[in-house]
Amino acid sequence: MNPANPADGVIALFNEGRFEQALARVADVPPDAVLGVELLNIAAACACALARPAQAEQYWRLALQRDPAHAPTWNNLGILLQQGGRGAEAEAAYHEALALQPDFADAHYNLGLLLQQSGALDAAHVCYQRALALRPGHADTYNNLGALYRMREQWPAALACFRQAAALQPENAQAQNNLGLALAQVGRMDEAEAALGRALALQPGFAAARANLDLVRQAPGRGAQARHRSGNAAAADPDDALVLHQRADLLQTSGHWAQAEACYLDALERAPERAGLHNNLAVLQSRMGRLDAAEASYRRALALRPDYAEALHNLAMLYMRQRRHAQAEWALRDFLALRPDDPDGLNSLGNLHQQTHRYADAEQCYRRALARRPSDPKSLNNLAVLLQHEGRAEEAEAAYRATIDADPGYPEARWNLGFMLLARGRLAEGWPLMEARYDPALAHPIAARPVLGFPQWRDQSLAGRSIVVWPEQGFGDQIQFVRYLPMLKAAGASRVTLVCQDPLVPLLRDAAGADAVLALSAAATRLPPHDYWVFMLSLPMHFRTTPATIPPALPYLAPDPARVRRWRQRLGADGVRVGLVWRGFGGHVNDANRSLPDLACLAPLWRAPGVAFVSLQRGMDGEGAGAATPDLPLLDLGAEIADFADTAAIVSLLDLVVCVDTAVAHVAGALGKACWVLLPAVHPDWRWMEARADSPWYPGVLKLYRQTAPGDWRTVVDAVAADLAAWTSRP
Repeated sequence: MNPANPADGVIALFNEGRFEQALARVADVPPDAVLGVELLNIAAACACALARPAQAEQYWRLALQRDPAHAPTWNNLGILLQQGGRGAEAEAAYHEALALQPDFADAHYNLGLLLQQSGALDAAHVCYQRALALRPGHADTYNNLGALYRMREQWPAALACFRQAAALQPENAQAQNNLGLALAQVGRMDEAEAALGRALALQPGFAAARANLDLVRQAPGRGAQARHRSGNAAAADPDDALVLHQRADLLQTSGHWAQAEACYLDALERAPERAGLHNNLAVLQSRMGRLDAAEASYRRALALRPDYAEALHNLAMLYMRQRRHAQAEWALRDFLALRPDDPDGLNSLGNLHQQTHRYADAEQCYRRALARRPSDPKSLNNLAVLLQHEGRAEEAEAAYRATIDADPGYPEARWNLGFMLLARGRLAEGWPLMEARYDPALAHPIAARPVLGFPQWRDQSLAGRSIVVWPEQGFGDQIQFVRYLPMLKAAGASRVTLVCQDPLVPLLRDAAGADAVLALSAAATRLPPHDYWVFMLSLPMHFRTTPATIPPALPYLAPDPARVRRWRQRLGADGVRVGLVWRGFGGHVNDANRSLPDLACLAPLWRAPGVAFVSLQRGMDGEGAGAATPDLPLLDLGAEIADFADTAAIVSLLDLVVCVDTAVAHVAGALGKACWVLLPAVHPDWRWMEARADSPWYPGVLKLYRQTAPGDWRTVVDAVAADLAAWTSRP
């Protein structure tokens, strides 16, 4: 150094770590020294090292008075302000540094970190990319970019960044820890354990890595037990909100929700200004079903960062889940104002429009999304659903097949295409695709494989073999497809055991082809080993059913004679009796469309002369109390029905059943009893096929009445009323 330089002594003391002496020496340096700005920066750094942020800020601001165009000083001030929780001022300082020196890699990196912590992920991504373009080998930038991708659940990109960070700094235990966290979050537990082990080998006292390793070892499906409670190590890094944030995300991903929530709350105590923490906590609260708390957390994230696009999108999804459509649209439009061509936002807005029957708007959104991301399976699939609903079957089929081509592993498209093909009568093509209903990758699996200790039937020979027929979906599905059991016997099965939901056991106990019938509640303890098991609704696929080969024999079920005698007494004198069911099971995914709003919707039926109406509706919710009037002779039996054997006995004593698409229709069909079924315009079930007024599943028995417009039950009921009047007046 130049001995004449008055800053030399201060620099030497700073380099030796003698910060107090360095600051004392600053007072001896003339204020007009040539290196005044550099000296003031060193003094500020000494104050920082001594945990005197106010003094450091004074020195840096004095340096900027001397030279407002000194970019490193703006960057250093930004770091100080960021550490002090003054995010807006820090962001302004970084922007000043970059306006003065656009190729300042440190400032790009620091600004990216600030934006990432506040939830502005798009802007942070740009900053990190610029920093890497200027400094390609910077491990910390790769590490933070990986964390950004992890927050977006862009796992391949996150893993690539963490691997690059670890490769650039093999001795960096934190890089190995982050890689392990990401691997765990995508379920690659063996690799995660190895990475976390490397982190601990590099830094044996790394408490967060130890806790993460214990968490990985106790993940579902892994036999090893954690040696410490997963929450212990969180306290070992009490001041590191980022570590707590990462661990909370891993706990959430691995299903440890209560521990994840505690970890998020600990992190928020240390960094309440981090919008990303509030957002991720809200995601967890939504998963836990605590929707009010989730909404509050999303709103806190947005109060901290009004341009937090991910939080807006998540809040919109929450509103859609609650069917708060107007608020969902508000949130999505704010999101798209920030990201006008974002495919995910456009897809979500399309879904909202489809839910609210604004089909032209929905199609426009999907096509805009696909213009940006042509092979996006979600947008392709949703467009196909819309086209199918609008009756544009050929276009819908093409869109479903394009979805499958784009992502052969996307089960929604296979399920939806199978559903559509079955509805169009193309059964042989549809059955194999419908096997996607129990694919674990399906967003909402329709069925789940049982754990039985013997294999699923894959068309192996059944000669001399035993097989379990496993239940799935609704009661009506079991009643419709129990007709296939004799075909298993005909294929050589030595023993066929039917497992069914408990309320169905009394009805199906004597089903043809069943050697034993077992209640689902008892299967875990009373089901003996068999050679194979099969889902009930997979039987038509195995027997390659087409419309021409549907097992036609009706009836294939019979009521219990003792119950028939008891219910005949309850029904009273002979006469024309019509059973009514106007609502299905409320948990059904399409119940809002398939069920009538109330009994009053059926009022036009009351005009039919000489009819005694019988309610088979379970849980009339007070409708039955005043429903029987001189104008409506209604006998309410719903509360007295114990199970489906009771339902079958009553139906056998009726002349006709009028019902919505629910299990009672299948009871009537299986008994060969006349039944008129009211079907919705929105998502009618595939089994009724398209544009048919009859059903090949119940030939000569069922008659179908279809809505022509969503929600228009009046036209349907008027048609039923006219036919009922004609039916009762026939000779």
